Amino acid sequence: MAKILIVDDSRTSRKILKELLEGGGHEVVGEASNGEEGLLLYRELRPEAVTMDITMPTMNGLESLRCIKKEDGNAKVIMITAAGQKEKMLQAIKEGADDFITKPFGAEQILGAIERVL
Repeated sequence: MAKILIVDDSRTSRKILKELLEGGGHEVVGEASNGEEGLLLYRELRPEAVTMDITMPTMNGLESLRCIKKEDGNAKVIMITAAGQKEKMLQAIKEGADDFITKPFGAEQILGAIERVL
């Protein structure tokens, strides 16, 4: 299946995502705790898809998305955010996000989004 990079400042969210993705047959090739780390790991690992939280320290998910898309227009990025952040989700779509998921999420949402973007 797909090689995926997880970018989220919550260790718990990263753990849940990793379990759901690996349970769905995907390989998690890296994990980052902020957008800057995510960008650096994207450059290094070139994953087939990225799950990206929006609200993070150092560099937020929107900034990281912008940088990744600028470098690789074909990058597949799925934005993940808390409910009630509609404006940020609309901005993410304008910036080139391929899909988005709101927290709390289940395996169906995550695996479905990966399938759709790939």
